[in-house]
Amino acid sequence: MAADEPPARERYLTRGRARLYVREVGHGQPIIVLHGGPDFDHEYLLPEMDRLAGSFRLVYYDQRGRGRSFSGQPADDVDLPGEIDDLDAIRRSCGFEAVALLGHSWGALLAMEYATRRPQHVSHLVLMNTAPASHAGVLAFREHLQRRRAPEQSERMSDLRSDPRYQAGDVAADLEYYRIHFESAVRRPRQLDRVLGRLRSAFTSEGIVTARAIEDRLYAQTWDAEDYDLIARLGRLQIPTLFIYGDGDFVPIDVAHEAADAIRGSRFVVLSDCGHFAYLEQPDRVRAAVTELMRVEPHDSVSGWLRASDGE
Repeated sequence: MAADEPPARERYLTRGRARLYVREVGHGQPIIVLHGGPDFDHEYLLPEMDRLAGSFRLVYYDQRGRGRSFSGQPADDVDLPGEIDDLDAIRRSCGFEAVALLGHSWGALLAMEYATRRPQHVSHLVLMNTAPASHAGVLAFREHLQRRRAPEQSERMSDLRSDPRYQAGDVAADLEYYRIHFESAVRRPRQLDRVLGRLRSAFTSEGIVTARAIEDRLYAQTWDAEDYDLIARLGRLQIPTLFIYGDGDFVPIDVAHEAADAIRGSRFVVLSDCGHFAYLEQPDRVRAAVTELMRVEPHDSVSGWLRASDGE
């Protein structure tokens, strides 16, 4: 972000029993940023993602019950339809009829879910280090993860899950678990330290426990359902779409390609020397790729994106 860029603007949006924390920065074409997890909040994306604020109006929010959007509400206040409705409310509260969505990891899955249900409100899609879009893809991803981990790592993660400290939401135990989980997903240890340093900065122990329960609920409604498959619905999209993938990502490239192949005219960009956190590991290349996508006029849809791609 440029030195003269105004500071971020923060507010809360009331949604029934929930209050959604919203952070806006920058000016220009609007992009709503969707964090991953789904038991995290937006903090781990900063400050690198803010580099886009030099050209665009970025709108972050902590998804219901997570980070600064946690106010003691139970996990059963969250489900996938409600996540879609919350995202729509964020869009409306900003005065956007149509908006670009930038989703990272699980946030990319939420972006795809929203786009397939309310495509008229999506101008562009940026799907960064996307999570699997089908039950079959999840199974392949989980098997791949097990092969990448040493047996002692898997054993330690299992031990942590049964540790009373971890179960109570102890931050140190939680971060030890995620250090193992993401160790093979980032090329440089210092970058992993940065992610972990931000991952729970806005969480209490109670909030961590609730966020995990929310994650379990969302998994039950998506990944863990044997018939879960977004692929057919993605094939109906006519939205300029960019997939950003790191050559060292812990999500197999075939799994990421499954969604990209379904969206006609989507562009799949592979960044070298990059893992699962492309905005952190290759921020300049991410900014260039997103800027190119956003030059496509929304009404041009896929045809405009394909024309912009000519000559590659």
